Amino acid sequence: MTNTLSRRDFLKIGAATAGVLAVGQMLPAPVAQAARAAGHLNADGDGYISSMCEMCVWRCGLIAKIKDGKVIKLDGNPEHEHSRGNLCPRGQSGLMNTYDPDRVLTPLIRVGKRGEGKFRPASWEEALDLVASKMTEIKDKYGAEAMVFSSTHNLSQPLFENLLYAFGSPNYGTQRSLCFNAMIVSNLMTYGMEEPARIYDEKLEYILLTGRNLMEAISTSETSDLSHAIDRGAKVVYLDPRFTKTAAKASEWLPIKPGNDLAFHLALLNVIIKERLYNRSFVEQNTVGFDELKKEVSKYTPDWAAPLTGIPAETITRIAHEFAAAAPHALAHNGWRTSNFINSFHTQRAISILNALMGNWDVVLTEGGSEESATLGAPKQPPFPRISALRLDGVPWKYPVVPLKIGVFQELRDNIVSGDPYQAHGWFISRQNPIMSIPDRAKTLEAFGKLDFIVTVDIIMNDTAWFSDVILPEASYLERYDPLLPVGDRIFIRQPVIEPQGEAKSALWIYKQLGERLGLGDYFQYADEEDYLRQQLAPLGVSLEEVKAKGYAEAPETPHEGEAAELTWNTPSGKVELFSDTLAKVGFSGVPTWEEPPAPKEGEFYLLTGKVAQSTQFGTQNNQLLHKYSDEPRMWMNAKTAASLGLVTDDWVEVASEVGKIHTRLLATEAIRPDCVYMTPGYGHLSKGLTTAFGIGASDSALHVTYTDPISGGQALSQTFVTVKKD
Repeated sequence: MTNTLSRRDFLKIGAATAGVLAVGQMLPAPVAQAARAAGHLNADGDGYISSMCEMCVWRCGLIAKIKDGKVIKLDGNPEHEHSRGNLCPRGQSGLMNTYDPDRVLTPLIRVGKRGEGKFRPASWEEALDLVASKMTEIKDKYGAEAMVFSSTHNLSQPLFENLLYAFGSPNYGTQRSLCFNAMIVSNLMTYGMEEPARIYDEKLEYILLTGRNLMEAISTSETSDLSHAIDRGAKVVYLDPRFTKTAAKASEWLPIKPGNDLAFHLALLNVIIKERLYNRSFVEQNTVGFDELKKEVSKYTPDWAAPLTGIPAETITRIAHEFAAAAPHALAHNGWRTSNFINSFHTQRAISILNALMGNWDVVLTEGGSEESATLGAPKQPPFPRISALRLDGVPWKYPVVPLKIGVFQELRDNIVSGDPYQAHGWFISRQNPIMSIPDRAKTLEAFGKLDFIVTVDIIMNDTAWFSDVILPEASYLERYDPLLPVGDRIFIRQPVIEPQGEAKSALWIYKQLGERLGLGDYFQYADEEDYLRQQLAPLGVSLEEVKAKGYAEAPETPHEGEAAELTWNTPSGKVELFSDTLAKVGFSGVPTWEEPPAPKEGEFYLLTGKVAQSTQFGTQNNQLLHKYSDEPRMWMNAKTAASLGLVTDDWVEVASEVGKIHTRLLATEAIRPDCVYMTPGYGHLSKGLTTAFGIGASDSALHVTYTDPISGGQALSQTFVTVKKD
């Protein structure tokens, strides 16, 4: 007998787990008793328990249906603003994440080489002691900054950050620079907020979407709002090099040339300002920098933009007229992605400014996001230690306007490889998969090779866990409490609907236990998860029992005196900044300006990526239900282009960039520009611990070259060019 958990043993355990779960998961006594006490279940164990989804960051409200003590169905909570009674396909399939036969249900410690997949089971005490000792060893020898921490945005983030900042490391990696840094930093420089709340008012007439595939995106309520707007007759103009499901529902699809979204929006601003189609009253009262903007965009005419974008000048002019005529019931959606080039920050600035010129604030845009409107309590804690070390990701010494909590993830990885400005030695990763998500997978693996110690907190053996030294199994979102979430005028709870399987634990428990072992217990002053939630609720005068029973609590009303307050923005000027002095002072253009994007050479193609309805980024490909309904991962290529290369659908092709090479099947289609190819992200897993996902498709991250926007720190995903040939 051996204590080593080989791949064969791992799969045997998974198969046994699947056999147990196939008959349904009974609710053990603690959850059943609490559910009955809260009025969720009757004497037979039938009923409904409210909680929140975590199949993406939108966090919809859900209701778990219980029958004979088993969880048999998930539905949307009609009381939650993000779900409104609906769940997307990912949310509906959430049970299969919890019941995944490949779940990691006990702490694991690596015993083979990294990437061999050889682990042994361990107790929590042994695993946490090992993690704490390794982190302490790195801190004592190299300084706290030699430990890197990274996590995808989630409800337990405050406790993750407590661990990070109390430990004393400045190195914080989030996924945001891979998705929407350009949008966030643009809005901060324009409005003083990360993202304005969007309201699809009942009179909305015109929606301009730039690469925001809302019909397949993660934001369920926004998708619903868009559908209703289309039903009411709103016009939707959609810019995207690829014909997505959103393009199919749009009034007009413009297959714009990648990297040239900026030229299109600069030309819109040119027409609207030159012909005085903007809301002069709003601009005069609420903005600064109009003259500087007017001077800059005067040269960006539709005739100038037409050859760059592939969109006729008369079409650009017409859309500018239509958009202005619909104002203020017109919205240029400040989506999370444009065409992902290093000029995308200026594209996002142009979009933000376009909305301001229309005066659509308080009509389709309003100040502040929809979350965190209520003030919750928190456990007391001492101040964090002062951190003086430079950050590895270059914030703020290299990227002066990027917020510290957002960072530049790909730059952090690059500097682990280079050892500049110092060498990192450890990486603490929670709910994140950098091996799959960061461009240039080979470089990420190289970074892992530079580290002495890697620990991952997750529910499955994803690629990052596969290459880690210790894996700490987290309870799934159906098995745990997380911190409360204010949404609008309500505070919602995520609560367990089943008891955690195996030895899985909540993040609140894991961070507290590890913090105490690191001598940081004062930053985790709560007895258990319920105690933490009670401290959050203390200022509101609401009991935890009330929230558990109802699924939410009403937030106290904010008193309003007299008429609505005058619009203000959290910018240095207190107004919408069409010209940003902040940008100008650090050497960037204060207004959106043209930057020529690179273009592929002859025989090369733009490599596009994007969302699909059946998966969430890189995290759900092992979900058996989603896998059942997912399309076969194939690379899209324009049918005429494919024919010219002697290729047809289902041919195997070799796709190569300057950093990697993959082999995949081809889909020849008219739904993409001739100069582009497209790959669905999240396939080509390296972990053999993912028995459903392993061996399926190819990884676009193996091809993506790392290009970083110098202003926002955003990754330019579509700036990678590839060659394609028959395999």
